[in-house]
Amino acid sequence: MTITGTPAADRLARIVSEVFAPAVLVAGLMLAIGWHSGGEPGVSRWWGLPGALFAAGIPLAYVLRGVRAGRLTSHHIPEREHRRLPLLFGIASVAVGLPVLVLLGAPRDVPALMAAGGAGLLVFAAVTHWWKMSIHAGVAAGTVATLVAVYGPVALIGVLAALLACWSRIRLSAHTPAQVVAGALVGALIAATVFPALR
Repeated sequence: MTITGTPAADRLARIVSEVFAPAVLVAGLMLAIGWHSGGEPGVSRWWGLPGALFAAGIPLAYVLRGVRAGRLTSHHIPEREHRRLPLLFGIASVAVGLPVLVLLGAPRDVPALMAAGGAGLLVFAAVTHWWKMSIHAGVAAGTVATLVAVYGPVALIGVLAALLACWSRIRLSAHTPAQVVAGALVGALIAATVFPALR
């Protein structure tokens, strides 16, 4: 069966949606930025771990608990009206984690990335009241913008992965093309402005 066939394409889209899920990307990005920042003498390379905990682990645990309790239908939270509380919880987790990292002396890139993520959560939480902008697309595009800011133009190869993530959300009818494009633009803009300004 070819990949253009509906079953194969849908299966690929589901796999891509899981691999490039927001929590996965955020955790991976936190670890990558923490590792890069730890390249300085005397600085631990593992500062991304607490960043990943507050920015991805704790919010994901809240969502999974909601799924188990029947309040949410899936960890992707497909219903727009169900997204607001998890987004607000994510904002609260970042709000707690950010000063903790600063007080503990984390290298600037890690709290800067967390602050950019918090800004993204605020925007998505506000828009979610009216419209289901794609968080998958926003985080994927924001991840690429952040990596470009840290590693330079070579990280633009990540655009291919971001496009694949965007395609998967449309293919699965999780979002309209407009919701995906808007999410990607917002995510990239926030990451390309807030993160470099704070690092």
